[in-house]
Amino acid sequence: MTATERSIELVTVAAQAAADRLGHDIIAYDVSDVLSITDAFLLASAPNDRQVKSIVDEIEEQIQKQLGVKPVRREGDRDARWILLDYVDIVVHVQHTEERVFYALERLWKDCPELPLPEDAVKTRTKAPEPAGIAGDADGELS
Repeated sequence: MTATERSIELVTVAAQAAADRLGHDIIAYDVSDVLSITDAFLLASAPNDRQVKSIVDEIEEQIQKQLGVKPVRREGDRDARWILLDYVDIVVHVQHTEERVFYALERLWKDCPELPLPEDAVKTRTKAPEPAGIAGDADGELS
């Protein structure tokens, strides 16, 4: 079984919304062959709690606006370190960068096929923020 067209449509809108709010490392997996509860997982990260909430709010708003769908469940708002949006067909995970590294969900789903994403979302995979105190100058030298 593969992800449905509806799932791919939800993933596409959610990924673009996450990219629009400067999420990074956006990736989606087709988990339909290994899970019966959903077709796809979308993962995105942000360097701080405020941005995690902003990304989640934008995803929720754009899916509602473009597809007329609301999540059946939203979890993790209180701490905003890892917020989950459950749309039944897809589950969106927006994590603080530290949680993303610690839990490494990609390792769990690495054998599942990746779903195609909008170009803006694909570009975020190289835009992860650099650790504090490390920045390259115009010549690429580290300071």
